[in-house]
Amino acid sequence: MTVLLAIVSGMLLIAGPVLLWVGIHPELSPASSTVLSPTLWTRLGETFRRATTRTLVWRLVMGLVAGVVAFWLTGIPLMLIVGVAGGVLLPVLLGQPSNRDVALLQALDRWVRGLVATMSSGRSIADAMRFSARQAPPLLAPPLSLLVARLDERWTLPQALHAMADELDSPDADAVLAALMLSSQRGGVGGAATLAALADSIQERLRALREIESERAKPRIVVRQVTLVTLTVLGLAMVFGRDFFAPYATSLGQVLLAALLALYVGSLWALRQMTGHRRRARVLRRTEP
Repeated sequence: MTVLLAIVSGMLLIAGPVLLWVGIHPELSPASSTVLSPTLWTRLGETFRRATTRTLVWRLVMGLVAGVVAFWLTGIPLMLIVGVAGGVLLPVLLGQPSNRDVALLQALDRWVRGLVATMSSGRSIADAMRFSARQAPPLLAPPLSLLVARLDERWTLPQALHAMADELDSPDADAVLAALMLSSQRGGVGGAATLAALADSIQERLRALREIESERAKPRIVVRQVTLVTLTVLGLAMVFGRDFFAPYATSLGQVLLAALLALYVGSLWALRQMTGHRRRARVLRRTEP
């Protein structure tokens, strides 16, 4: 019993700083970040930042409880670490990865169609941009507000559009903003027709992305089902067939168990990488105003 209390205390000491860090960052909410990074650690960090404090605490508590129960049933100390790690990592690895392209394309489609209607009434591109900022989609509202503020500070329209492109950091946004830059340099001639054609192109890309996401979701669903069945069988074995885990109670057994679990987690990460979103090269290069 003393050993169990000592191990549980150690796990709580580990979880304490994590919860403290999350608690002092209340601004880290599901909508706090929209740009995906190509590195493994940054992607994991983005996922954890999107989780609310309550969700992360719930996962840690449930993982700790599962680890304590597994340790009590099998006598394997490694189960405590496995429980906490599984409670935090499995929802991340088995969850639906966010695809910023779909959300951004939907926002761009709505915004571009609004611009076409405004410019068709005879307004200039700058006036249409100012007007669109009042009824912008939520994803585009902050960069559009900044664009209007920059125009008020006497930035040129191409400079403000270039800065907005850097903030959105998306090749799809680059295509729209580049078209607006070219139209502004030509005095707005053909701008509405160009944006209307872009809106149709955005719709086609949205349909294609939705079909791709539907196909990518299929292997993830299968892996979730396999993982759930595996965890259920192992849980029943802990209760009704404890002898099955006896070899893993030794030092060598725990090393082998850790290696097997690490391989399984690695395979889940590889699946997530293969079925996840891949960044494309941008059209506009980053520049300073």
